[in-house]
Amino acid sequence: MNIGIFSGSFNPVHIGHLALANYLCEYEGLDEVWFMVTPHNPLKEEGELMDDKLRLELVQLAIADYPKFRASDFEFHLPRPSYTVHTLDKLKKAYPEHLFHLIVGSDNWLLFSRWYESERILAENPIIVYPRPGYPVNADSLPQHVKLASSPVFEISSTFIRRALSEGKNIRYFLHPAVYARLKR
Repeated sequence: MNIGIFSGSFNPVHIGHLALANYLCEYEGLDEVWFMVTPHNPLKEEGELMDDKLRLELVQLAIADYPKFRASDFEFHLPRPSYTVHTLDKLKKAYPEHLFHLIVGSDNWLLFSRWYESERILAENPIIVYPRPGYPVNADSLPQHVKLASSPVFEISSTFIRRALSEGKNIRYFLHPAVYARLKR
């Protein structure tokens, strides 16, 4: 199967994440998208993150009714900070029957050369880059195994969600209903 690895903090998961993953399954040839909840992104401050188990629970709540999505705590069991190259290596070893495609936002793609062992990731893995507002990518300049998705651009971020929640805003339509209910508790 063609599995998309959508790795991120999902701090919290929101409808932009879900709509993008849905698009990638339906239009970009992925059989499933695995939401790889990352315990600590080396490019982010750890203090910004909600609890790991809460973020995983929120993803599980958000994807429960769609059979092409899977929540994963795979990186919780790897050394920290987690590096994508190690995750991909371990996934290939654990699930040799699957072809893993790394899903990366255009904002992160522009920083990709800063990723740990980025050249090896490029050489050994197909990558799908999705558009993010303000971070244009020229499809003609992409390396061989990198594809620019034609997905809609979602102008929503977890930072916006956290800020709105802290301000007491009712943002129920930016989140899956089960995620909104859980966060309100």
